[in-house]
Amino acid sequence: MGSFLVIGMGRFGSAVATELYRMRHEVLAVDALEDNVTGILNQVTNVIIGDAKDDAVLSSLGIQNFDCVIVSMASAIEDSVLTTIKLKEMGAKMIVCKAQNEWHAKVLSLIGAAKVIHPESDMGKRIAYLLVQRNIIDYLEISPDYGVLEIITPKNWVGHSIMKNSIRRKYGINVIAIRSAETGKIKTSPNPDTVLCQGDILTVIGSKQELDEVSALK
Repeated sequence: MGSFLVIGMGRFGSAVATELYRMRHEVLAVDALEDNVTGILNQVTNVIIGDAKDDAVLSSLGIQNFDCVIVSMASAIEDSVLTTIKLKEMGAKMIVCKAQNEWHAKVLSLIGAAKVIHPESDMGKRIAYLLVQRNIIDYLEISPDYGVLEIITPKNWVGHSIMKNSIRRKYGINVIAIRSAETGKIKTSPNPDTVLCQGDILTVIGSKQELDEVSALK
C-alpha cells in the first residue's frame, strides 16, 4: 500500500485521489476550497482545507512521508510551478504534475517533476494505475466496470503457456494480445499454448476487480 498526497481537487485531481483510495492506498487530498474536499470526504483517507501556495500549509503536510505527490492545481501556471519547486526543496520523493500546455510541461520537467501529465476529462483513473503499479504499461477504461490493461508478464508466468498459467480460470481475464520482448512483434488473439517470455507485454481485458488483482502481481 502506497501513500499519496494530491494537491488540487478539480476534476482530474479528485479522480486520481478517489481511484487511488479505491485501490486501497492512503490518500491525503488538499484544496483551498472547502466544497472541493468535502465532496470526496468519504472517498479518500483524509482531507485538508488549505492553500498549498502557503508555505506554512505545505510545510505542515509532512511531504517526505508520502511516496508520491500529485500537483493538480487548477489555478495559474506559476502557482503549480512554484509549488513544485517548494515540494522538491522539501524532499518530496516523487512529484507528478498536471500541465496545461507544452511550455508548462517543459518547465515542470526542468524543475524536478518525475512525470508530467496532460489530462483529458477521463484520464484520472488511468493515471492512478500507472502511478502505483510499476509493471503496468497502460490502462484504458472501457466502461465503469471493465478495462483493458497492458502489463509486463509477471515473473511466475514466465516460461509457461497461457493455458498452463490458468490465466482465465484463476483471474477471470482474457489475454487479447502479446508483444514479444525478443522481436517486438504483436500477436493478437494468442493461442492458449503460447509460452510467455520474460519482458513480454500482455494486453488483457477484464473487470476492474480482476485487473486490480492481476496488476498487483510481480
